[in-house]
Amino acid sequence: MQLEQLKDLVVDTLNDMKARDITVMDVRGKTAVTDYMILASGTSDRHVKAVAETVAYRAKEAGEQALGTEGISDGEWALVDLNGVVVHVMLPKVRDFYNLERLWSAPALVSDSSAKHSVAAGGL
Repeated sequence: MQLEQLKDLVVDTLNDMKARDITVMDVRGKTAVTDYMILASGTSDRHVKAVAETVAYRAKEAGEQALGTEGISDGEWALVDLNGVVVHVMLPKVRDFYNLERLWSAPALVSDSSAKHSVAAGGL
């Protein structure tokens, strides 16, 4: 399955399961871990669990076995790692607290060559 098809499958599954506030972030160039991070909110811990389990199940049906899942038993924040797509399903309060959208939309830090020179010369 192509990466774009997998992303669409995940988004369709989240919509089918009535997940809320679905956000797709293209994180290529920001991390080597994945290409897309998809965030969604569940309405309760049971809903978070059901949504994450269904995402993993439908991906497997389509030939994409999840590399791993985390947090499904707790239900506050569940993660499904589909290699090129990582899915986070969270309760709204957890999502607000961690604010992953802001974290992953921040520009990458670029080191200043003059600062490196100062450190190497013992200037800092």
